[in-house]
Amino acid sequence: MSEHAGYSPSFKRPADTLRLRRQRQRSRSEVLTSGGCSSGASPGGALSGIRPFSPGPLLGSAVRTGGQKRRNPFASIENTYNSPKKRAVEDCQGGDGPAGCKPPVEAEGENGPQGLSVLERGLCTRRVLAETHSREPFKVELSLPEDDSLLERELFSKQTARPHIYLDSEVPAVTAAASDTPCTQFPPDWSLKTRLLFTSPRPFAWAENLKAQEEAQGLVQHCRATHANLLSHNQELQNSPDLRCAFQQSLVYWQHPSLPWLPLFPRIGAERKLSGKSAPWAQDEALQQSLMSEWCVSVTSLYSLLRARLCPYFYLCSYQFTVLFRAAGLSGTRSITALLSPTTLGLREAMRSEGIEFMLPLVEEKRKCRGPGSTGQEAEPEPDGSGAEPGEEEHSAGAPEDSGEDVDEDDDGVFSWLEEMGVQDKIKKPNSAFIKLRKEHSEARLDHKPESVVLVEGPSTFILLNFLINCKSLTAVAGPQAGLPPTLLAPVAFRGATLRTLKARSVNVKTQVRNGFQDLHSLEITGPVMPHALHALTLLLRQTQQGSFSAGLYTHEPTAVLNTAPCPLGEPMQDGVAQGLEGCGLHPDTVQQLTGPATLGKNALRQLQMKDYRYMWKS
Repeated sequence: MSEHAGYSPSFKRPADTLRLRRQRQRSRSEVLTSGGCSSGASPGGALSGIRPFSPGPLLGSAVRTGGQKRRNPFASIENTYNSPKKRAVEDCQGGDGPAGCKPPVEAEGENGPQGLSVLERGLCTRRVLAETHSREPFKVELSLPEDDSLLERELFSKQTARPHIYLDSEVPAVTAAASDTPCTQFPPDWSLKTRLLFTSPRPFAWAENLKAQEEAQGLVQHCRATHANLLSHNQELQNSPDLRCAFQQSLVYWQHPSLPWLPLFPRIGAERKLSGKSAPWAQDEALQQSLMSEWCVSVTSLYSLLRARLCPYFYLCSYQFTVLFRAAGLSGTRSITALLSPTTLGLREAMRSEGIEFMLPLVEEKRKCRGPGSTGQEAEPEPDGSGAEPGEEEHSAGAPEDSGEDVDEDDDGVFSWLEEMGVQDKIKKPNSAFIKLRKEHSEARLDHKPESVVLVEGPSTFILLNFLINCKSLTAVAGPQAGLPPTLLAPVAFRGATLRTLKARSVNVKTQVRNGFQDLHSLEITGPVMPHALHALTLLLRQTQQGSFSAGLYTHEPTAVLNTAPCPLGEPMQDGVAQGLEGCGLHPDTVQQLTGPATLGKNALRQLQMKDYRYMWKS
């Protein structure tokens, strides 16, 4: 057949192929036998790494049976049997290998190679991971015992914090804090939540299908600031109408303005949600003035209630920033406080020009941590009591900016050492405009960052309120939010406010456990969840779920920095400052929790768990 035209000699009949395969097996067995008779070398020591044919195994290794996967001819040298690293490992694992090699591994168990010390196994694992990382993505999987609780599984299997959305390119490092030991109370969280998800092995049947009478009774209890005592219904709490009324009461909040076809919370980054919606005031200046005049009446009413301690706090949500006004006594303060975030250099300069005294608490905290010996070139701006830098005190007090006398005095002090050396004429002295531009650039680096949060205390909060009312940039001039006043959110009624309720929905699901499936019940709350609503709901769940539930808290990220402490934690508060808040309309336990100091910093609560009537949280 070899004489026929077009016949390729590489084609062989099946009989010839089987005969060649048997010859190869006999040759390999002869090599193994001769290698075993040689002195103390590893099997096939001299022929290690030699491959007679591409599909076949290495000479000197165990005979590979049929059905093995053929070697990839396009694989890199690191993936082949003939790689230098693997030849070195095989030589070291030989019976009597060269000096310095480890003895061969006799057996391998589930926990790793047997016969090696802990350090040797760690080094071996590290080498294997390094070789694996060069070929495929490195993955780490954490496994938990099956008897752990649901929240502990979620803390390891899911992200512990949602990403913060910043307007600039710099993203700060993610920091997380958690409670070390279970506590009877969780810290106050002044950030606004967009969604709460409670899960528990016990059902939430009491939160479904509220009757009209129960809903009306809950609204009446909220308006009259009365709270039902649920401790007397421990036996039949699931079927108690007082529980349903208390649940309806905890969902109530007040908002202005309220337009049914527009979602007015959140306002920062809500252009996509508001695009395409009807906005008849966008091109009507008279309608815009009417909306703004009604908004001014509402915000003035809220501040009056705040000064009288009839309203504990309220939020002003603009399309650029959020302001939190708190009454005296909350968060360990002696007077009314206001936190505004995020801010820009232009907004802070406008506040200084209006005579508003403020400070940057996070920048001040960094300055205290650095100490007096730190350099000022790479440091952030260091505000004083008025929110201005050391070289800008005169501008904050209302001095003319074009004078430049104070700047020149500072320059003379800085460059006085040049005169002592006699080189003052050879070095060009920067003018006052350059120095001012340099200071403004260092302060502008804080814009749109959490460190730009502004704290206003005492009588300056009233000046801040007038500044916000008269500020033309408070409302957008273009886009879907053009001409729309900021959203006001409060836990109590005020002039022009609309009573709104959070949306609640309960779902029953099944989760996989060790022996099968287990029923898991969830309760979802959506809407602008304020601090008092979060605490009121936990008080209800403490009784209904018998002290065992977990919660996922979804934070409106621009408001997470509102947890910044307004005063040092170790500073005692005057007696009687926290008193007088009994008539603010909140539950006494909620008021007691909100009067505690803020300890979360610029973080917010992300996970909350109660087990055996004790809280554990993660931020």
